[in-house]
Amino acid sequence: MLDRRIDSTDRLAATLEMLARLVAFDTESAKSNLPLIADVEAYLKAQGVDYVKVPNAAGDKAALFATIGPKIDGGILLSGHTDVVPVTGQAWTSDPFTLRRDENRVYARGACDMKGFDALCLAMIPEFQRAGLKRPIHILLSYDEEIGCRGPLDTIARFGLDLPRPGIAIVGEPSLMQVADAHKSITTYRTTVYGHEAHSSKPYLGTSAIEVACGLIGELYGLADELKTQGDPSRRFDPPYSSIHVGIIRGGTARNILAKECAFEWEFRGLPAVAYDTALVHMNGQIARIAAAKAADPAKRARVETLAHEPVPSLNPEPGSAAESLALKLARRNATITVSYASEAGQFQTAGIPTVICGPGSIDQAHQPDEYIEVDQLAAGVDFMRRLAAELS
Repeated sequence: MLDRRIDSTDRLAATLEMLARLVAFDTESAKSNLPLIADVEAYLKAQGVDYVKVPNAAGDKAALFATIGPKIDGGILLSGHTDVVPVTGQAWTSDPFTLRRDENRVYARGACDMKGFDALCLAMIPEFQRAGLKRPIHILLSYDEEIGCRGPLDTIARFGLDLPRPGIAIVGEPSLMQVADAHKSITTYRTTVYGHEAHSSKPYLGTSAIEVACGLIGELYGLADELKTQGDPSRRFDPPYSSIHVGIIRGGTARNILAKECAFEWEFRGLPAVAYDTALVHMNGQIARIAAAKAADPAKRARVETLAHEPVPSLNPEPGSAAESLALKLARRNATITVSYASEAGQFQTAGIPTVICGPGSIDQAHQPDEYIEVDQLAAGVDFMRRLAAELS
């Protein structure tokens, strides 16, 4: 249980204890995070911290928004997600839901991405309370970050209404405690091709959905090559271009039957200056071309549908923003970086809140078997949070 008050003045030890408790909950994105949320609620009640639980439409998941300090607009939002990626099929050397320490590393699913930051925020609450904050510190724990970054949206919609509106958001994704001011957008798609079955000995009698799908995939990778040549004018991103990736292909019923159906799932990761629907526009053009060609021969009919999921907006650089200036000061850095992954940061920025990423750990350890975070990174996070409390007092 998380309802035992942590009175230790050693915030690093408190953070490690909190992290051990958080990773014990299996909050893979396909599962509910409510047991974790319930324990955090009990902890917040024991600390005397006001909070609001924001459930999803289905009621099987929830975000949690807590405020330490005055209940006013402004202040700093510390945001982290509670969901993690699956462990199925990964070769872990220990229980992924039991924190294991080996010298300067602690291992568990979510230790790096990103329950380490969540634990840091929660463990720092007693120190935040003692600081006499004149501006509030808000903590938001969200869900579904790993499957679309939609978890904080219901909470964001309430900012300035029945919840205080933060003046700055710091998203604690792993950045080695460097300040990231930009990341790419990501949009995911499922394209389904419907062909016409026929015996493979006479392929001219039908249309193979797999053949059509392969052509479309080839067109996507052709666009990917073109995007590589366009590159990244800012020269800040890795890789230095917008990218396209096809991750799943399914189709066909037998080797000797022209496939009636073939579906493939793919993604587009766009630089901040590139429209998030760039690849979709290209795909729709190719689909129109195929439809026109097949119309001339009804016997070879084919139909193509593409389902686009909600895009994850990019995080766009805002040089000199309040978020950038404060985070650089607290992190004791003199320059920002970009990160290769997408995050919830773009959702806060889209809502008009200056936002940056700054959190402990390296993304290189995220999603891996034996995921870990270095204890020194958590210690650096404690120092960051102490400077934040001083800044707001």
